[in-house]
Amino acid sequence: MRQAFIAGNWKMHMTCAAALRFLEDFLPQVTETPTDRTVILIPPFTALSSLSSAMHGGRIRLGAQNVHWDGDGAYTGEISAPMLTEHGVRYVIVGHSEPRKYWCETDEAVNRRAHAAQKEGLTPIVCIGESLEQHQAGETDAVIHRQVEAGLEGLELDSLVVAYEPLWAIGTGQTCDASEANRICGLIRQWSGNPELTIQYGGSVKPGTIDELMHQSHIDGVLVGGASLDPDAFARIVNYQSFQEN
Repeated sequence: MRQAFIAGNWKMHMTCAAALRFLEDFLPQVTETPTDRTVILIPPFTALSSLSSAMHGGRIRLGAQNVHWDGDGAYTGEISAPMLTEHGVRYVIVGHSEPRKYWCETDEAVNRRAHAAQKEGLTPIVCIGESLEQHQAGETDAVIHRQVEAGLEGLELDSLVVAYEPLWAIGTGQTCDASEANRICGLIRQWSGNPELTIQYGGSVKPGTIDELMHQSHIDGVLVGGASLDPDAFARIVNYQSFQEN
């Protein structure tokens, strides 16, 4: 059975003080979370050090929101893999829809970032997904296939996570139908060539939708945005009810 991966992406939210307050409320609610679930918090870069110290020795893993493909250089506003590993970071998001949308991130750039992450022992969470226009035009499968081929090229498939995030469902309150999300995740697994690939779903994931999503055969976890900022809501997501528990 594939390990479940539940990750909270805080985006541009949370000061260091707010992040520590979150932990005070969140950690007591996950002391009995089943061990078959990997739980990852992905704060802004400024809070990495504070969270790393506070979570040291615990079961919650630390992730970062991006990584550059070079180890150092004249890249204002970027961050390198060695800078992240120094703070105990183990996972890193690449190719999220927001950099793709706002900064014109290409599949090639996503792939380079993922390679840099793996080179330094980080596990990349490679995000892929179609826009509303592509979804409405019936181009979802073709877009996802292209992103899988270009984004995963040459990567070690046993050391990465793919997050399927339909762009039209991120921050909109809309959630892709669970069966459709499962279908797409199944295609991603098939196209990757790795039947054990870990695949998350992301896009307005909430406590009210998590159980159905995690019942799907090809969905191994979720990448959570807004709901991960609320310790109670995120704890409910982490403690989702599986078939075996019902």
